[in-house]
Amino acid sequence: MIVLGIDPGLADTGWGVVEFDGQHYRPVSFGVIKTKSGEDLQKRVYTIAMDLGEVAEKYGATVVSMEDIFFTKNISSAIPVAKVIGSILFRFSEMNIPVHLFSPLQIKTAVTGMGRAEKNQVQEMVKVILHLKSIPKPDHAADALADCICYCSTLSLKSKIQI
Repeated sequence: MIVLGIDPGLADTGWGVVEFDGQHYRPVSFGVIKTKSGEDLQKRVYTIAMDLGEVAEKYGATVVSMEDIFFTKNISSAIPVAKVIGSILFRFSEMNIPVHLFSPLQIKTAVTGMGRAEKNQVQEMVKVILHLKSIPKPDHAADALADCICYCSTLSLKSKIQI
């Protein structure tokens, strides 16, 4: 299976593609979609969704794993990310590609075994799990690869306990 992981953001949306055969991970590609703060919000959100659709087509993604919206104090910074997530959900619904949303806690737990892991710990484990020579850069791409690992780990666990 080919998993497209997404770390949504308005300025920078990370993406990563991982092939998973039920036991082994094979990193395929990763990157970031950037939008300019001076551009119209509608155009930025549209660009992100369409570019991710092109990534999915290019690599033959069969499923999407994405970090869900999370905020603690500043809801105004979460609203643009929520708009990005909505556009992504719409785009992949059009493409008939299922999207699975995971909280930051779920992703950190799946990748490191610790829900309160620091960002650098998650990135180091992404490098180790995917047998990469270095931590993927930029950070948003590493986060997107962590989303892939979370989905695959969750799927693997479910198959083992036959949920």
